[in-house]
Amino acid sequence: MKPYLFKIGSFELRIYSLMYILAFVIGIYIASKDEVAKKRGIKDKKVIEDFAFWGMIAGLIGARLYYVILRFNDYMQSPISILRVWEGGLAIHGGIIGGFIGTYLYAKKNKLNLWVLTDMAVGPLLFGQFLGRFGNLANGEIHGFPTFTPLSVILSGKFSEWWEVYQNMTLEAQSKFKELVPWGIVFPEGSPAGMEFPGYPLHPAMIYESILNLIGFILLWFVFRKKGYNKGILSMIYLIMYAIIRIFVSTFRVEDLLIHGIRAPYVISFIMIVFAIAGIKYFSRSSNNDRTE
Repeated sequence: MKPYLFKIGSFELRIYSLMYILAFVIGIYIASKDEVAKKRGIKDKKVIEDFAFWGMIAGLIGARLYYVILRFNDYMQSPISILRVWEGGLAIHGGIIGGFIGTYLYAKKNKLNLWVLTDMAVGPLLFGQFLGRFGNLANGEIHGFPTFTPLSVILSGKFSEWWEVYQNMTLEAQSKFKELVPWGIVFPEGSPAGMEFPGYPLHPAMIYESILNLIGFILLWFVFRKKGYNKGILSMIYLIMYAIIRIFVSTFRVEDLLIHGIRAPYVISFIMIVFAIAGIKYFSRSSNNDRTE
């Protein structure tokens, strides 16, 4: 497990970057096959490519700003590190917010319907999230708790306290904690996960999310998209779907960002669900938001 695919001199092709490239290219292909979007006026592939480019840029900016804001004190010690995106530090919730703002601006500039664009984008976005977590796996980040951590400790949110006690136990006492899942991964010591938990098998939280994102994409693209919902509803379904995925995965993640001691993904995901439910009700009864145009 290493963060790059190959190195030639000082150049290295990082797997994290490769996943973004693949997500961009495959995402455009998926969007170009969206018959619903075509019926609603998005027929030119050039429009899809331009939209994908600006949406990705806006998403990356949002993802970085969100992460930096929630870890503001860390970055103020070395402000130049804010620009070192290749070292990690992107938050998907910030990416969703940034991508939405970028989509709004693009729609307004090109006189396109905002919700037609977002409905077209959410499928490729979720597939891109599926790919992106393999980049996190290669980097050894977005890691979970040691696999022998009792579920009661994980759910209580008091892992750090338990971990301190665990490390001070005798080997005999530690041996009583059996590995709960057989698929734990030991990450290289040079990775964030390996430095935090050297030699310990960890829950591969990034793989959990990747699998759930793929399942979510299949449901979103092959089931919900074919229902012919009003404009905007598919986007709201995505928000609910990903919020639920993230709440589950964050339960097993060690390094989630915090808001006043509460896991930030819990807070933002709850807001997303409330917003999306209200959105579904609004779009369902909107008289000027029919199913085909």
